[in-house]
Amino acid sequence: MAETEEDNRFAQILQKMDPPRKLLRAWQLKGGVSAQVTALETLLPGGQRQTMLVRQHGARDLQRNPQIAADEFKLLRQLHAAGLAVPEPYYLDLSCLIFSTPYLVIAYREGTTEFAPTDLSDFLLQCATQLARIHQIDSSQMDLSFLPEGERSANAMLRTRPATLDATLDEGRIRDSLEAVWPLPRANTPVLLHGDFWPGNILWKDGRLVAIIDWEDAAVGDPLADLANSRLEILWALGSEAMRDFTHQYQAMSTLDYTHLPVWDLCAALRPIAQIAQWDLDEHTERTMRERHRWFVSQALNQLSLP
Repeated sequence: MAETEEDNRFAQILQKMDPPRKLLRAWQLKGGVSAQVTALETLLPGGQRQTMLVRQHGARDLQRNPQIAADEFKLLRQLHAAGLAVPEPYYLDLSCLIFSTPYLVIAYREGTTEFAPTDLSDFLLQCATQLARIHQIDSSQMDLSFLPEGERSANAMLRTRPATLDATLDEGRIRDSLEAVWPLPRANTPVLLHGDFWPGNILWKDGRLVAIIDWEDAAVGDPLADLANSRLEILWALGSEAMRDFTHQYQAMSTLDYTHLPVWDLCAALRPIAQIAQWDLDEHTERTMRERHRWFVSQALNQLSLP
């Protein structure tokens, strides 16, 4: 039963949907940093209960793209229709009459994130399979014209050097190496990119991957950009052997030119440098992440130096 002012707002949302639903309870999901996500337990006219999510993007994403709610809704609708493991989008409201910003309502997918899988090999195989599926989607059958170019974020990072570089993470050498080869010649056909494919954006249930969430960074570009970001995230979460296994599994499913993978690795490594110290990590975790980051950069630089 709606009791608070916010509950009343969620109840209004449910009345705007087809068919209208009754709000039983609402609770905010923890863990998201880019959006506020609220779960709603609802009652359909026939008596069935259904849980759904209200997703409200944060100020940073709205500043970057004021149309982000509409873009994510449109993308999820197409991906769900194509059979990809994404939450089904139900409703989009751009009016700003209920909340001060647009929001979308999507399906609740029962599952949890996994950072210590019991079957690591199968975990990595399922992750690689889903990333390959994303990249192999026939974009000619979809309208992806509203998505940004995948190189945009790298262009922005390289456009201006910070006044102070992080020497502990070899930021100067990373930037020197990237600036020497950027922009890259096109080696692979541009594809749909998730933009942030990592264990925190993948839901699991009973050992099976059930949903890929948080598509606000989606773009169209070189698939190696996605692969490189995932490689670093898997290295951080599960170690170097897991990173190599994931990469080999992905490569076995994809026919791509991997010449520029070390360059994309460096782009992936550059992106979080200014943020690591702000993540409020415990001392051991931050030290481990920094050590693995330096190793990741070193292996990329070593490959770039090969004749």
